[in-house]
Amino acid sequence: MSRLQLILAVAAGVASLLCIVLAPFGEASAYVQGFAAAGVLTLVRVRRSLPVYVDAVLAAFGAWALLDALPLHPVEPLYFWLGLVACWLFAWLFVEQLAQAIRRKEAPAAFGIVIPVVFGLSLLFAWEIITRGANVPQVLLPAPSMIWARLTASVPTLAADFVQTFKAVLAGFVLGCGSGFVVAILVDRSPFLKRGLLPIGNFVSALPIIGIAPIMVMWFGFDWPSKAAVVVAMTFFPMLVNTVAGLNASSSIERDLMRTYAANYWETLLKLRLPAAAPFIFNALKINSTLALIGAIVAEFFGTPIVGMGFRISTEVGKLNIDLVWAEIAVAAVAGSAFYGVIALIERAVTFWHPSMRGGRT
Repeated sequence: MSRLQLILAVAAGVASLLCIVLAPFGEASAYVQGFAAAGVLTLVRVRRSLPVYVDAVLAAFGAWALLDALPLHPVEPLYFWLGLVACWLFAWLFVEQLAQAIRRKEAPAAFGIVIPVVFGLSLLFAWEIITRGANVPQVLLPAPSMIWARLTASVPTLAADFVQTFKAVLAGFVLGCGSGFVVAILVDRSPFLKRGLLPIGNFVSALPIIGIAPIMVMWFGFDWPSKAAVVVAMTFFPMLVNTVAGLNASSSIERDLMRTYAANYWETLLKLRLPAAAPFIFNALKINSTLALIGAIVAEFFGTPIVGMGFRISTEVGKLNIDLVWAEIAVAAVAGSAFYGVIALIERAVTFWHPSMRGGRT
């Protein structure tokens, strides 16, 4: 057991002990008391090691016990929050031990997916407990359970908003990344364009989105093409800069070797320089996958039909329907993560030869 794991184990046991001591007799839930008692018993690990799954079971049981105990008071007492701290520490300890077991090849590498899942669930659980246990007003921060209930009840509205927004995201992403890539090839071919276009691209990337979005709405109308134009402006420069940098990634020795084979510019570009630039290009694509979604949503604040994720967020905030606003945010976060993940999977398949990809599989 590492020093950090020992600290976490002792802290979790002490928090469990304080939870029992400070809980008034007969007031605390029997399940919370049972969780705290089991947490105290884990202090035997100071002398004797315990299996990794013990902390996972305790964290899951503690989470269920605390949720079952809500609501007991307008604001939960101190022992309840100590139980939350103990539950969080047991989850942290489980993740630490699992990561160590994977590093030592004592557990399959596939178990690595458990770590981000447990971390994400722990954040959602803490959010739920704090908002409900501290009686946080819904208008300030609704609990995840309320957001989920609103999300499931508003599927048609959320689906229509998603389709409207993602039409602009995909169109702008393709046009912005494609034009940035083509211009990067031209810039690489011409020193004059390199000195002239790169400063202009930098200027365009520095334009504030809240300034260009109303102008794009005036130029292209209220529907999704104006949002796509904003996305093009946001995604063009990252692709341009990364592609130019990637085209210069191949070494002079490699380029000299191509010349000894009598390869012309385009053969060298296709067979050497573009493959060497692939990691840079995919970095730009991954950056733009999130920028495109942000740009489309913000652009919808400045004019859109009565549908769209940005439109829904701006209007529902005014109505104080904060749970629906968070539901839109959740859909946007999941969609953006999925978009990023698809590009990352394509990158792994295309650049499997790159040292970063080979190192990621070892």
